[in-house]
This record gives sequence, C-alpha cells and structure tokens, in this order.
Amino acid sequence: MNLPTNRYDRSIVEGPLQNAVWKIALPTMFANIIGGLQGLVDHVMVGHYVGFTGNAAIGVSWQIFLVVIVFISSLFTGMSVLVARFAGAGDEAKVDRTVYQAFLTAIGMSLFILAPLGYVLAPILLDFVNAAPTVKAEALPFLRIMFVYSSGMLVFFMLGGALRSAGDARTPMKLGLAMTALNIAFNVVLIRGAGPIPAFGVRGAAMGTVSASGLVALYSLWRLWRGGWVISFPRGGSRAPDWSIIGSLFKFGLPTGIQGIAMNIGGVLMLSFIGSLAQSAAAQAAFTVSYSQLFSFVTWTSVGLMGAAAAVAGQNLGAGQPDRARDAVHVAARIGVVGAAFLGLFYFFIPTQLLGVFGLHEPAVIAIGTQLLRVLSVSGLFIAAALTYTGGLQGTGDTKSPLYISIISQVVIPLSICFVIRATGTLAPIHIWLAILAGHITRCLLSVWRFNQGKWRGIAVDISAHA
Repeated sequence: MNLPTNRYDRSIVEGPLQNAVWKIALPTMFANIIGGLQGLVDHVMVGHYVGFTGNAAIGVSWQIFLVVIVFISSLFTGMSVLVARFAGAGDEAKVDRTVYQAFLTAIGMSLFILAPLGYVLAPILLDFVNAAPTVKAEALPFLRIMFVYSSGMLVFFMLGGALRSAGDARTPMKLGLAMTALNIAFNVVLIRGAGPIPAFGVRGAAMGTVSASGLVALYSLWRLWRGGWVISFPRGGSRAPDWSIIGSLFKFGLPTGIQGIAMNIGGVLMLSFIGSLAQSAAAQAAFTVSYSQLFSFVTWTSVGLMGAAAAVAGQNLGAGQPDRARDAVHVAARIGVVGAAFLGLFYFFIPTQLLGVFGLHEPAVIAIGTQLLRVLSVSGLFIAAALTYTGGLQGTGDTKSPLYISIISQVVIPLSICFVIRATGTLAPIHIWLAILAGHITRCLLSVWRFNQGKWRGIAVDISAHA
C-alpha cells in the first residue's frame, strides 16, 4: 500500500464520521437539487406553453432514455469502487489511470452504440410504453436528440462520480450549478422562442439539455488534461485502452448496469400499465410530475447520501478500517430517513398546490396526482434508507447484491401486483401506486439485511501497478 499523500482529504478516513458523510453528501445533495431544477424548468415551461401532453412526453422519454443511459454509465460505478479504494490507500497513479480508462470507455460506447441505436429504436420504444399519439408526436424528437448527443452528459456523470469517490464533492457541485444555469438559459429561449429563434417546444428542452452538458463536459476535459483537481488524466505513458482496467470497471460496474436496466424496464412496464388506464394521458401526466419531479426531492437527497455512503465506506475500506465503513453507512441512512419524513409532510398535506406549480389544473390530473403524492409521502421513508444501504454495498464492491434486490423489489413485486389485479379485476391508479410502495418497502428491508451481513468486508479491489 502506498503512503497517503496530501492530494486526498484524509479526514474522510481519520476525522469524525458524521462530518465525513456530510462533507460528501451535502454538496452532492445540493448539486442534485440544483441539477434537478433543469427538469423542473422543462416541465413548468412545457406545461404552460405546450400543455400536459408535453409533460407526459418528457416523462415518457426520460423513462426510456434512462433504461439505456444507466447501462452505459454502469462503468462509472465500477470506476467509483476503484477510485475510492485507491484514494483511501493514497495511490494517485491508480486513481488517474482508472479515471482515464473510464472516460475512453464512456465516449466509445456513447458514440458508437447509444447514438445510432437510440435514434433508430426510439419510435419502437415509444410504442412499447403505449404513448398516446399526441404524446408520441412530442416525445420522438426529444428522445432522438437526447440519444444522439448524450456524450456530454456521460462525461459529466463520470466526472462527478470520480471526484466524489476521491473525496471532492464541491467541484461537481460547481459544475452542476454551471450546467443548470446554462440549461435554464437555453430552455427559456428554445422552448418558447425569442426574437429570430423560433419556439421549439418539447424539442427545445432536449436541445437545451444537451447543449449545456456538452459545454460543461468540454471544460471538464480541459481541466483533466491540465491538472489541478483531485483527479486528472495520467501524465505520460500510453493513451490506448487498458483492457485489464476496463475489465475491472465492468466487473464491478456491470451488475449495477443490469440493475439499472432492470429497474428502468420495470419503470417502463409500469408506464405501460399507466398507459392502459381509462384516463391514460391524465395518469401519465400526474405520474410524470408527481413521481419523476416532485418525488425527486427525496431521491436527489437520498442519491447524494448514497454517493456519500459509497465514497466514505469505500475509502475507509481501502484504508483498512471496515468498522468505520460500516458506521458511515448507518449514519447516512439515519440522515436520509429524517429528510424523507420532512419532505413527505409537503406531499401529504399540500399536493394540489404542488401540482399547480407545473400548470396542472385539470380535475382528473389533480385527483390522480394527489393520490400518488400521499402514497409517496410514506414510500419516501423506505427508499431513502434503501438507497443509502445500496451505496454502502456498492461502494465496498458488492455490486451484485443490489442487482438481485432490485430485480425482486422493483420489478417482480410491483409488476406482479399489477398483473394479478388487471387479470382478476379492473386496474386503477391507486393499485399501481400501492404496488410501487410495496416494492420500496421490500427493497429497504432486503438492503439493510444484506449490508448487515458484512460479507462486503472481504471483497478485494486492485489493478496492476503499472500501465
């Protein structure tokens, strides 16, 4: 093991645990919330200038887009596992080599797999989720733009994961703020039009997103070449792909990619159930705003804590302190549950006002959305705890257990409930919302149980000493 250097923040493996968790979690949560404003701005503007069919189009498109993008970005989980371990051990060379190989792999997959296949398959995917004709007309150009120009977004995700795993959560926050500001500026112009620039509507939301992420990615790559961050591209040596490192990325990252695909396929199938309801367009709009946007305040904070749990646990395991790694995850989980309880009060008591922010005033949409938000006020408690323990498992190298847990809890259980109800009676929106709640409860219980078994303590992580 190399001796620790001043490049990494040693308080993560030596200082008070709660401070270590907050040091990673707080900037990450703030960045997630600010970054999520991009989606809020999209939905608010599209809701006012296009209508609720535009909201449904963006929601359906993002659900499909995430199925693919999560798999492509699965290597970032593998990268984060390696970076956290090596940073905890103070090995700068291995950190930098890992980051560079993750960058090469991400760019190659986005340009040669995601862009061409996404463009061709977009209409088929929209048909699969039973998108209404008016929704499909708006969603198709949005989805194709997101697929073809996804490279900037992938680089941004990769960089954020690498920096946080190495102990720097502030730089990704600053980059996220810059990207959000650019995206809002672009969307204000492109969605509604300004001067000689026409109103692109839903398509403009996609154009703004890919333009903002592309500009931030270009700046980030320049900084990685120049140096000065806690991570950088390696100096000297071969710039060719190192297949041993890429293999390690996928060894730890592929289960997370499959997990993401399984969860998002479950989400797509759930959208298919929603699309089969009598009031499908109203239900899709309510689901998009309530679950994909308003409930995101729970997931944004919980994902921040998940990243903190992964980084702090991984670094402490790399520093040879497994008990400290365990305690860090417990601390993150407690913080997550308290935050979800606070947000749940708003979902339960003022759902109509929250939906009105997005321009949703139709009685059917309000009734369905209110019902969903009140279920989510309870569901958030379980998903917040589940995500932090998932981070603990993934950060220590156990990426297979969350895969199995997610398939059971996010796919098998909720979809089975919906299938049975539809086969034996009439499927209503409340049945779908309760099925989601059942999945979240199951995921929480299984994640806590698996982490407390402690089998992650014996997982070895390493790459060769030299390129």
